[in-house]
Amino acid sequence: MTTWTDQNADRPISLTAPSGVDRAAHHRLDEAWLAAAWSHPTTRCFVVSGGQVLIDETPDGRTELVMTPSFEAPLTEAHRYFLGTDDDGVSYFALQKDALPGRIDQSARPAGLREAGLLLSPRDVGLMVHAVGLENWQRTHRFCSRCGERTVIAAAGHIRRCPACGAEHYPRTDPAVIMAVTDDDDRILLGRQVHWPEGRFSTLAGFVEPGESIEQSVRREVFEEAGITVGPVEYIASQPWPFPSSLMLGFMARATSTEIDVDGDEIHEARWFSRDELGAAFESGEVLPPYGISIAARLIELWYGKPLPTRSV
Repeated sequence: MTTWTDQNADRPISLTAPSGVDRAAHHRLDEAWLAAAWSHPTTRCFVVSGGQVLIDETPDGRTELVMTPSFEAPLTEAHRYFLGTDDDGVSYFALQKDALPGRIDQSARPAGLREAGLLLSPRDVGLMVHAVGLENWQRTHRFCSRCGERTVIAAAGHIRRCPACGAEHYPRTDPAVIMAVTDDDDRILLGRQVHWPEGRFSTLAGFVEPGESIEQSVRREVFEEAGITVGPVEYIASQPWPFPSSLMLGFMARATSTEIDVDGDEIHEARWFSRDELGAAFESGEVLPPYGISIAARLIELWYGKPLPTRSV
């Protein structure tokens, strides 16, 4: 029986490292406190637009989220989201805008999470994940699901209220399982979705259905997508994945059958790989590794025994 140990334990899964920012949810309904925090000279804010923020390189080679004091922030009315405070008492806000502000005279550039998640500090990437998740939800849930009335923002961006029927709506999070499946010969099962480019393989994944445990979801998804039955399932770690609103629940799973039968709807191709076969496929370019930001890369690394080749965004 294989015991899974994280050989890269000193390298946290992207988007999950402690950020040092307390979300301070108890302040979200305190309008007086929020107003005072916004007006404080140490408060910092940044703009999020279409899942992107501005990032910039510092003289010492680090990459930072471009933030400004609140008194220099672009104007916005309702779309100002409180993200929390750090140990020094600095408050952080995100401003949702239709476009990022121009930075023509500087080197700052727009970036999404797939790029910025590998470059930013835990504090900055934690703030960005929070902001992008809220923005995604705010843009797509503007109307009440009960009565259809336009809702209004409350709780510093973390609630939408319906003025007609009084319903409260909260940010959506969709649980999804993602699993590295291995067999008795210690091979790993990787698949390619129908809309992915040639050569892009990753672990299987899928959404948890109503009334289903996460272990049941692992077994169902693997069988539906690849025709493989699964026995033991071991939880490894989770990762927020706001593309647009998933929470990825990562597992290692042991197959009890090996004959592949892909569904053809979601998975175009699935293959078993030994370590030598996967290494050779990486080297030849036949197989492209998952993006380094994804939990899929870490699950494969647990089996592979070393970091995967890097892949550009």
